[in-house]
Amino acid sequence: MDNTTSYCLNPRCGLFGKVGPAARLKGYDWQRAGPRFECEACGCVLSASTGTAYAGVRSDLNTYRRGARALAEGVSIRATSRLIEVDKDTVQHWLPILGHHAAGVMNYFFRNLHLTECQLDELWTFIYKKEAHLTALDQLGEVYGDAWVWIAFSPVCKLVPAWVVGKRTLPHARRLVFRLKSATNGQIPFFTSDELPHYADALLEVYGQWVQPTRQGTRGRLPHPRRVPPPDLCYAVVVKKREKGRVVEVTTRIVYGSTEQVEAALQASPVSRTINTYGVERNRLRRDHPAALAPDGAQGQCLLQRPRLSGAAVDPCLCLLPFRRPAPRPPPAPAASVADQRPPRIVQEVETRNAGYGGGTHGSCLDHG
Repeated sequence: MDNTTSYCLNPRCGLFGKVGPAARLKGYDWQRAGPRFECEACGCVLSASTGTAYAGVRSDLNTYRRGARALAEGVSIRATSRLIEVDKDTVQHWLPILGHHAAGVMNYFFRNLHLTECQLDELWTFIYKKEAHLTALDQLGEVYGDAWVWIAFSPVCKLVPAWVVGKRTLPHARRLVFRLKSATNGQIPFFTSDELPHYADALLEVYGQWVQPTRQGTRGRLPHPRRVPPPDLCYAVVVKKREKGRVVEVTTRIVYGSTEQVEAALQASPVSRTINTYGVERNRLRRDHPAALAPDGAQGQCLLQRPRLSGAAVDPCLCLLPFRRPAPRPPPAPAASVADQRPPRIVQEVETRNAGYGGGTHGSCLDHG
């Protein structure tokens, strides 16, 4: 574990957030086979595991690393507990910790990404039971049943910059595209997906530009503003024709952009020669049985953490677990009060006047405006 990234946790300390030699931390003691440090300025005691995925874990660190690697590779919770010889509830306790930490790693590093090509697809799974087996009470809770993992995959750099877990609806598709746009540097990549119409609507809502149509004639109100795709938005879909559950024909269709733009994007791509979504199909989240994303009848919380852990790092034990979250930014200074904004002479007169009553400045009219 890299202890040079440790920092004082006291927001009121002048060394808060500083790392390395500027942190001025000295050894304090050992706890759970890990060192603890003390700030020389304020005396705050902190553990070396604070801010990492090891924080709050009482198990052996080697066992914890083996369990994290197994969970990242898609091994079920029960199988992981048998492999590392721990209780199933212990592994289920680790999964939210790893998932939240992996989400922090992705939010910290996946910013201003330069993506030239992006493939959109959704993976089916279920939580506790399938949609057809839900009771009326289960349907009312909106937790169990079919679930979809929406994925935005970059086949060039083999990254999953954005993903969403939810139903197969337009709001979730819109959320996926919005997260993808937030992780990129503003350049619109070449999009490909299946023929699900939600992607076209979401791309138009997120990347579209508002235009004012011209009036037809000389009377009446102006038409409402409309969203139009920008000139550099290029989006094509793969259309699969199925008969008796088997794919018998595969065609392509251009939704946004021109044929020349699609051909230029394919020629510039180092990995694609045709319109396809092979990257998501071969992505490591795709297993022989997609329901492995939510094994053992796990609740929705476990389904949320599994893609985070699988998509954050190739080897989570090397680059995910020791990563320390940076210190949060200090809150902005509070606005000056009425007493601070008045001239010093008036404040002094009021304090002198109230001093005769033993009230000081706490009972003066300044506190009430």
